[in-house]
Amino acid sequence: MTKRLPRSGRKKRVCPMLAAVLLMFFLASPGTVMAQTAKPELIGGVTSQEALRLGEKMYREGILPSGKPMQGMMQGDIPVEGDKFTCANCHQRSGFGGLEGTVRTLPIDGARLYSPMSTFKGMPLKKQAVAQKEAEGYYRPAYTDETLAKAMSTGEDPTGKQVFKTMPTYFLNDNDMAILVYYLKHLSTGREPGVTDTNLKFATVITDEVAKEDREAMLGPLQNFISNWRISKKMEFMVKKEAFVQEGTSTDVKKLSLDVWELKGPEESWRAQLEEYYKKAPVFALLGGITTKEWAPIHQFCEDHEIPAVFPITNFPVISETGWYTLYLSKGFFQEGEGAARYLNTREDLLKDMPIVQVFRKDRAGLALSKAFQETWLGLLRKAPENISLEQGQTLNADFWKKLAEKHRHAVVLMWLDENDFPDLDRLAKDHSNPDIIFASSSLLGKRLYALPDKARRSVYFTYPYTLPQNAGNYKPQMEAMLKNNGGSNANQFIEYKILSLRMVVNGPIARMRNYIYREYFFEIMDDLSDLSIVPVPYPRLSFGAGQRYASKGCYIVQVGEGPQPGLVSRSEWVIH
Repeated sequence: MTKRLPRSGRKKRVCPMLAAVLLMFFLASPGTVMAQTAKPELIGGVTSQEALRLGEKMYREGILPSGKPMQGMMQGDIPVEGDKFTCANCHQRSGFGGLEGTVRTLPIDGARLYSPMSTFKGMPLKKQAVAQKEAEGYYRPAYTDETLAKAMSTGEDPTGKQVFKTMPTYFLNDNDMAILVYYLKHLSTGREPGVTDTNLKFATVITDEVAKEDREAMLGPLQNFISNWRISKKMEFMVKKEAFVQEGTSTDVKKLSLDVWELKGPEESWRAQLEEYYKKAPVFALLGGITTKEWAPIHQFCEDHEIPAVFPITNFPVISETGWYTLYLSKGFFQEGEGAARYLNTREDLLKDMPIVQVFRKDRAGLALSKAFQETWLGLLRKAPENISLEQGQTLNADFWKKLAEKHRHAVVLMWLDENDFPDLDRLAKDHSNPDIIFASSSLLGKRLYALPDKARRSVYFTYPYTLPQNAGNYKPQMEAMLKNNGGSNANQFIEYKILSLRMVVNGPIARMRNYIYREYFFEIMDDLSDLSIVPVPYPRLSFGAGQRYASKGCYIVQVGEGPQPGLVSRSEWVIH
């Protein structure tokens, strides 16, 4: 009879598969094991990344994670819906708040929410008076997650004091409240791309078809601005007195730098090139830039990466009510078509049912002008115009114009054509076959509009989206001196003037945001520049406002004056829409 060995003396038989698994387990480092077993942090039942996305939608749009509008109450008994009264409406997208009239909206970015705050710390005397009137010298200790949630649901700050009457309270469940608190805790914290302790990096975009002299006209003054930028003593004083500056958290920018992003080839390849540039060297914002093509691929790149872009030189901006991250000088050709429609709508002497005919080539300019006119005209509840679109290469001979004029003798004919296509109106006039009213784009015709025959001048109108020459002349010596002192080379003064406008617009915001360098704040400071009458050319006025993304908002309607050296005669005021 075979004896059984004691348990301690038996040989253990281990399954080979199990042995391999155990070996892999014990060879793995403790960190690896922890990584395999650790669960991602959940905020209100979702990952931290998803919480930031959902919290942003709550903060900016007033929309709950469920997709429904946030519900709240103002002054205790006035119901409000979050999508009509969002946090960002008052506190701005950055969370930095602001002063409107006598109402001071306090900052609610993460750094300052979770720090003690006093309205009198570093506040100018005028703002102290407002703050004292509104809040009697407001002070509070730092918020915690719990006290912040309480403030949003009851209106009480960490001291138990009721927050301002204009602040609504919200009805949020625990998960939704946790998501919004988490978003606010991280709002405008950390460091933006392109920002170091001493440097703020920008880029400008140039496409390869741009003429050398136009490239130099854009790049020269811009590089001069970047390399010579210094904060003035006056601005230094203003920044130090800025309300709610938090000690020990500022980034003191000593200098600016500029990368030149050159895009080559077809427009569909631009996005990949932009991504490569940005991956290698991220930038805080794009300044200027120039292309003769559409800006849309660059616009979308900026929207997707939330990169501010200021005053690109293009006749083909993106026309949108929802775009946020590109600030354009104007709507380009679209602005002229829009201006023509609004002007014609004011002409009470014209028959209400007078036919409108548009003649244009199917190129970028023709399509932009005709689309703008038609959309605006229909929006004014007018009858749709007749559109005559011309293919590329289609010849416009005398017979074409004669037939068009005979058919539309008593009509408004919009000839959205360049100097090569525009007809010989003198010959048409001899045939007594000119339409009653003709419209054209001064931007497309260039100097050709001054060669208009005398007999045709009374019936031809031009869209003119710039300062009138007779008005610009008053400022010309001053502006030429500025160009000379700021890197201008007279390669193309028109482009150089636009870059001067850019310099004047961004200089203050760059200096003012030294303590809080965030992209949203950069644009919010520019939104406060309601009118830039100090920039007289090439536009008579540049104005801003919250969320507005086209600085020049007008267009003159002009005619050519009399005589061998005619000027332009304005037939409308500047702001016509």
